[in-house]
Parts: sequence; structure tokens; C-alpha cells
Amino acid sequence: MAIHEEILLAARRLCADRRSWTFSPAEVVSALPHLNERSVRTHVVSRCCVNAPSHHPHRWPYFERIGRGKYRIRAEYRVAGKGQGGRAVASEAAEASPAYAVASIAPRDSVHAVLSESEGQYVAECLEVAVVTQGRSLDETLANLRDALRLYTDGEDPEALGLVHNPRVLVTFETVVGSSQCPG
Repeated sequence: MAIHEEILLAARRLCADRRSWTFSPAEVVSALPHLNERSVRTHVVSRCCVNAPSHHPHRWPYFERIGRGKYRIRAEYRVAGKGQGGRAVASEAAEASPAYAVASIAPRDSVHAVLSESEGQYVAECLEVAVVTQGRSLDETLANLRDALRLYTDGEDPEALGLVHNPRVLVTFETVVGSSQCPG
């Protein structure tokens, strides 16, 4: 089964349990522990979302973003099976949820970011949240990253974003082996 099909099935199971067609990417990630977390998030927020920018050559119109960190299964994909012309067959129900529960999803206590250098600029990109920033030095980039994350969470319920209040930031620095440049 293709990853996009597994993601759609997992979203259906989650939504059937709560009798609501909305879900968060974190819930789908938790429902599919055997798949790469980043791949699942990319599919939910981009490849399978109709109102996301089209960055990928293959896309499936399963979900729509309805708010920050909230997605909804589109009506035509709420039931298993398709009829003629891509219409959903109402007689088929979504399968029941496995033993794991959505309520067991704990908010993350950290945000992971990857920092890389290119042409004298440093870029920091978060993996769990949509935050990207840059700077002319490592110190400037890290300060910009803290500010960008503060702005991202300002006025939001951190738990709705899948985070604890004041999460830690874990930064991984990527560089080319044999590079003559020193960071700083």
C-alpha cells in the first residue's frame, strides 16, 4: 500500500473514533509509527492537502487545511472505496481504529531544527513546525530562530500545535566534510 493511502486510512480511523472529520498531523504521525515521521507530515500538510502550495509533482486531494495545525478529510474521501467518476461510495464505512488512542499523544517538549550553511548564509529549518529563518552567523541565526518560534507560538495554544509551553530547541548543524570554512 502506498504511503498516501495509509495516511488517508489512518486519518479516517482517527476521525471515525471522534465522530469529527478534523485531525492534526501529529495524530496521524502517532497512528503510523512504522512510517517515517517527516514523510507522514509532508504528505498530510503538502502532498495530500488541496490548499497547500504545489511543491510536489504527485498530489492527492484528500485533505484541506482549516486552521493552524488542523486538517479535515474532504467529503469525497470520508468513506472507503470510490464509485464511478471518483465519487465516494456511501455504503462502505471507514475501518475501526486500532488499540492506540489519540488521547495518548503527549505534546512535544522540543522542536528539532536543521541548520546549514550556503554561500555565507546560515539557514535554520524546523522539522515539526513551519518555521524557517536565516542569518549571517550562527549566533544571529539561532537568535532569529528563537524569535521566529516565539512569533509562531505567540497567541496560540501550544498544545494545539503539539507542543508544551516553552519547548526546547534542538539544533543539528549540517556541513560538508572537508569544508575549509569554520562556522561563526
